[in-house]
Amino acid sequence: MDYIILDIEFNGRKFASDLPMEVIEIGAVRLNASLEAVDEFSFLIKPVYFSKLNSFIKKKTGIPQEEIDQADGFRKVIGDFIAWLNRSEQLLLITWGGEDLKRIVFDTRMHKLDDAYWMAANYFDLLKGYIRYKNVNNDVSVEGALLDLNIEAEGSAHRALDDARMTAEVFRAIYGHLDFDRKQQYIDVYANAKERRLVKTAIKAITSQKVVPTWELLMEHYFTDKMTLTDPRKIDELQTLFAAEMAKAKTIPIQTPTQ
Repeated sequence: MDYIILDIEFNGRKFASDLPMEVIEIGAVRLNASLEAVDEFSFLIKPVYFSKLNSFIKKKTGIPQEEIDQADGFRKVIGDFIAWLNRSEQLLLITWGGEDLKRIVFDTRMHKLDDAYWMAANYFDLLKGYIRYKNVNNDVSVEGALLDLNIEAEGSAHRALDDARMTAEVFRAIYGHLDFDRKQQYIDVYANAKERRLVKTAIKAITSQKVVPTWELLMEHYFTDKMTLTDPRKIDELQTLFAAEMAKAKTIPIQTPTQ
């Protein structure tokens, strides 16, 4: 089994726009079964939209505009990356959070390429693994994890290959404490984190009033003007979350709400 430590950079921005954010760099480190680094992948990608990097991205990543101008497009780089990945007979992608794979899937679809490879790929979220290992609730950066583990960070944060190398150091350090049965595959999500938190918060608020939470109560008293519920996929997703949270909640004797 090879472990592919993956990191991407994308041209995120601080201003609102209907145009998509795009992957502008892919970096990866291949670790063998002995956790030795045996290969690396690093390429910039020229975006279709916002091909001129704004000052925020330039400052954050340090990527020179001239190198972006000369970079290949997503179709070429992602094809080369898949070919590089396929050098491993068996592999598990290791990411820090779920954003990296999500962005690759989104760009794959944007370029009208087949997403089957990425939808079938197994990945392990090392951020969640680290949080479980440390028994904490808050997210932490790779640099923060290295500091906590007394590992000296090397390279430049927010450059994909350097971030992948640093993530590999965290992975090695806590490898024996990770539960790889928690590996995942990418699943499309239609509700954002704020909307999912709202469901959980609403359940707690209604329960605290000693009333049985129902989906109708959430819709009437908590979702109005706080989220748009026109996409049936989002509604199904949030209703599934509601049912799961209710199943986990303790049963308490409560009155049924009256009309």
